Amino acid sequence: MSFEEQQDFARQVADLNKYGQALNRCESVDEVVSLTLEAMSLLFEFSYSTFVEVREDDLRVVHSTNPNLVQGEPPSDLARRAQEAGETLVEQGSDAAVAADSDVTGALAVPARMGNETAVLVTRSRSVEEFGDEYVRPMEILATHAATAISNIRSRERLERAHRDLERRKEMIEMYDRLLRHDLGNDLQIIAGFADVVAGQVDGQTEEYAGKIQRAAESAADLIQRVGDLVSTLEAQDNPEPHDLESVLGATVRDVRANYGSLTVDFAPSEFEYQVYGGDLLDSVFTNIMSNAAVHNEGEINMRVHPADVSSDEVTICFADDGDGVSPDLREDIFEMGVKGQESSGTGFGLGFVRALTESYGGSVSVGESDDGGAEFRVTLERV
Repeated sequence: MSFEEQQDFARQVADLNKYGQALNRCESVDEVVSLTLEAMSLLFEFSYSTFVEVREDDLRVVHSTNPNLVQGEPPSDLARRAQEAGETLVEQGSDAAVAADSDVTGALAVPARMGNETAVLVTRSRSVEEFGDEYVRPMEILATHAATAISNIRSRERLERAHRDLERRKEMIEMYDRLLRHDLGNDLQIIAGFADVVAGQVDGQTEEYAGKIQRAAESAADLIQRVGDLVSTLEAQDNPEPHDLESVLGATVRDVRANYGSLTVDFAPSEFEYQVYGGDLLDSVFTNIMSNAAVHNEGEINMRVHPADVSSDEVTICFADDGDGVSPDLREDIFEMGVKGQESSGTGFGLGFVRALTESYGGSVSVGESDDGGAEFRVTLERV
């Protein structure tokens, strides 16, 4: 490479870095597409530039300066082959053109994947006959910048949707909480008070019935208080912030091991060297799941905690035990507030609390059957 070529290359890299920084500041996918096409036009002076996005293995033209390609329609075969191969492809001569009467001399398709997002940049030139490294490498850098920017935008959108869903859940819970505390709570206090008076003035079976009424009223009032405490806890949650998953899980496992002698936890801290989005109560999510295994199973219980489905965007933590498991007909509803198994002596709010917290962090939680026939809870969190 001559001195002049070195200077040109250095300027090109500097320009690409500037575009990369600008792409990361984009607020929408449309902005990313517009800025990427601008870079392709100004930096490389290509005749036609096309931005293709891949969503669920479906390729669609987002925007193109090529009049033969329509927004929203499938792209050329070159773009599809590049996406399927996962590598840059070049075509020359008549094969590079979209239309038969085109004067295009060469075509270049560059795919880039970041997390769940894939972009394919396609360019066609009427002057370049051979796309060498001086074109391929900068285009690959630009494609990576574009895919990264889209991935970040999609992650923010998922997080914002999770926050909106949580806010709606909070509003509903708060409404029920106000009704329960104000109306039913006051009525229960009156019932318990009168039952206590009646129990002191009668004897025999009537006294026994009055006592049952009093205990039932006090139990219901206690349940209302639990719901109120849960609402207060969720209201106090701040926006998710980066947390060290290894540290949070490690501390939780130590506490659970100390509190439940019947539960053996197989856990390797080095497998969880990830930063995830969470809040101050992230450890409560893990504690609820692990302690459930000890509380709702008889005898010795073994649990394995391990990561699964790790991508650049998310990490899933699996809690798999060899206990009795969760009945298939209950798995869809077990994360609803107040839902519990027939044999459970709990309130049914623990796993509802787990889901509410996890979704407030932009994540999700599910349950299935472990390899040992017990329960396998899977908590998915956004990676930083």
